[in-house]
Amino acid sequence: MDRRDFIKTTSAAAIAVGTRTAVSAASGAQPDLIRTENARAGASFQLTRVIPDNAKSYRTSVIEGYCSRQSLKVGEKIDIFVSTRPAAEFQIEVFRMGWYGGAGSRLMTTMGPLKGKEQPVPEMGEQRLRECQWEASTTLEIPADWPSGVYLGRLTTLPESPDKPYWQSYVVFIVKDDRPADILFQCSDNTWQAYNRWPENESLYTDPRAAHAPGVSVSFDRPYGKYVQIFENPLSFGSGEFLLWEYPLCFWLESQGYDVTYCSNSDNLEPANLSRCKAMISVGHDEYWDVRQYENVKAAISDGLSVLWLSANDVYMVTPFTANAQGAGNRRLTRQTCYGEFREEEKEAYSKVLGPFENPGPDERDIIGARTTVPFNGGGDWTCALPDHWLFAGTGMKKGDSIPGLVGWEFHGDPETDRAGLDVVAEGNVWAGGTRLGKYAATLFEGPKKNIVFNATSIFWSQGLSDPPGHMIPWSHWSRPHGPDARVQRITKNAIERAIS
Repeated sequence: MDRRDFIKTTSAAAIAVGTRTAVSAASGAQPDLIRTENARAGASFQLTRVIPDNAKSYRTSVIEGYCSRQSLKVGEKIDIFVSTRPAAEFQIEVFRMGWYGGAGSRLMTTMGPLKGKEQPVPEMGEQRLRECQWEASTTLEIPADWPSGVYLGRLTTLPESPDKPYWQSYVVFIVKDDRPADILFQCSDNTWQAYNRWPENESLYTDPRAAHAPGVSVSFDRPYGKYVQIFENPLSFGSGEFLLWEYPLCFWLESQGYDVTYCSNSDNLEPANLSRCKAMISVGHDEYWDVRQYENVKAAISDGLSVLWLSANDVYMVTPFTANAQGAGNRRLTRQTCYGEFREEEKEAYSKVLGPFENPGPDERDIIGARTTVPFNGGGDWTCALPDHWLFAGTGMKKGDSIPGLVGWEFHGDPETDRAGLDVVAEGNVWAGGTRLGKYAATLFEGPKKNIVFNATSIFWSQGLSDPPGHMIPWSHWSRPHGPDARVQRITKNAIERAIS
């Protein structure tokens, strides 16, 4: 496809998008918003051509970018920073991620052609910080009819002639709102950034002193490099970890027509973001939290918020938000310490892995029901322990029945069994590296206002809900989930229906 045909094709799609019926983004309740939105025509968001700098690189410097904010509301502006090497024209197609009849996204707008240039890689600063200060390539004001959701911007170079290839990557941002909704979908974008190794090998895990050294910082002001954990997925360049962990839940929730609104980790620094919804869902790998997030979620549970932890290794590392060099808030994370109370028999095991950590963090079990344990990693089958519990209604599961491979690659254990009313609904073994034995526990307890807190205890949970376009089923530690499973879907539906009733 040459440059002219490429622009012609995507411009036609953008015109079709422009004919859509406007959807109000006001702060009032709109229970049919997601169902109405997903009746619209879908489009393919996937990358077709990507090229890392070399076989070991986390970069695709031929075209890469980042956004000035993790999330924003309609009427607000976001700067998009793009670097191309060599200099090249490019365009940005912006997609809202969802169901859309199985297509998985809707094309919202196309921006460009835009002039690209190579932008500088920042020197490493204090606390191993790499923070870009690029020139904005374009600015997008969020239209009033764009619903809350996760948005991917597909960056594509526009070759000057048909004998030259085009190259692609993503940028990612979240459109949020203030409206009351049944479900608040919290993306785990703190953890996306904690593991991001752009440009060379800079994450919260790559300090030469130790993999978990405190006092290391990362910035949201840089592109997301290639996903670096457990399996290879270069077609995720620039999307953080959304396509790997959050997307299957997003796709499934919207296919079911649930009233859902979206936010970043940083948005839960504001208590009002939680109080407007009946339930919050954490999904995937939600490891890195500011203590203020913890305090706000704990208070919200006391006030009647239900929380579904369809995730694992949650609320594990204390990482306060700070401003970037320009003073924009919540654009840096600094690893400080661990949450939770170490059991006496685990202190030695933790110290071998985590190094010189103190232990001033609050106990994550207060808001989850269980916590991360040693060994951290592993895989196993999710095994029913309480078949008569309402959570299993309609699943046909009996005590000891298992869903193969659903637990992993990290999990929760050591349930807070002295909490009145806490039920261990599933439990069993995991095997780290195929050899080291660990124990997981899925838990559920009732809050003070008949709200619930469900801990599904697996990063892999969303893999049992859907397998949307562009998604890869992961594997790790010699274990893997099997993809969509009617029992996982029914358990999730039972938990959601109880949470929002």
